[in-house]
Amino acid sequence: MFDVSLLIERQLNDLDADQVVALHEGLDDTVRYHLLLPVESSSAVLMSSMGSLGGQVVPLSEPGALEDVQDSLDRAGQAELDASAALLTARGQQVTATITEDDPIEALVALVEKTGSSEVIILTEPHVVKEFLHIDWESRAQRKLDVPSIRLLEHVPFDAQR
Repeated sequence: MFDVSLLIERQLNDLDADQVVALHEGLDDTVRYHLLLPVESSSAVLMSSMGSLGGQVVPLSEPGALEDVQDSLDRAGQAELDASAALLTARGQQVTATITEDDPIEALVALVEKTGSSEVIILTEPHVVKEFLHIDWESRAQRKLDVPSIRLLEHVPFDAQR
């Protein structure tokens, strides 16, 4: 079994799934993909919205409102993750799927250790400033992992990623 941890920023599309599977064509071992999708925590969303309101504190008028926000974030993340896993499964691949509210790289490191993954794929949209400062997911992961990692751009064909 060849285990691959796949950190995704958002739901995969058909092109993404095709390209991920193409990377492992011709392997003698069966490939198992371990998808990991970070979701924001409700407290982070609240802090972000407070910052955009000029630092004003917005009271949550109803009991359980914060939990409702978190449930909504988790449901949306799980739906994206399930759809992504379905794309890989439809291509004959074995897949596990997990959402996390934790730091994406810390969660990825834990996933690689737990699954014994031999490789990591990080699938994100371009983040020019973070890449320049080497604080993007790929740079951070390479500093913490002892397995090969590759970064692919979401929804972009291989030819256009050069």
